[in-house]
Amino acid sequence: MEQKTITLVQESFEKVKPIAPAAAEIFYSKLFELDPQLKPLFPNAEGAMKEQGNKLMSMLAAAVAGLSNLEALVPILQNLGKRHVDYKVEPIHYETVGTALLGTLEAGLGDDFTPEIKEAWGSVYGTMADVMIEAAY
Repeated sequence: MEQKTITLVQESFEKVKPIAPAAAEIFYSKLFELDPQLKPLFPNAEGAMKEQGNKLMSMLAAAVAGLSNLEALVPILQNLGKRHVDYKVEPIHYETVGTALLGTLEAGLGDDFTPEIKEAWGSVYGTMADVMIEAAY
């Protein structure tokens, strides 16, 4: 992965961190809009989605930070992919998640979500999803 791609993703994610709770809400709203059948895969108890959103943003922050050390990040992603099988996640769902993620970044970053940043995020997410899918299935 090119250093420029990593830098674009890491720098743009710094702008997302201050709006992390809102970004998580946007993400899940987009995800369930894209595929309503995914909603039952998530907790529905009161406050559970807020906690799920916190987990999402923490995982994203760790993954983005980990881009600087891919050798250490890959086993973490492999384990995460394997765990998602237990949550009934299927390989096709990763594409929907990627679309929701890019839509969330576009909404959260506004004009700062340039075509170059979109491409960088698409590349990084695609690589991470491939690692997770390959490990899990």
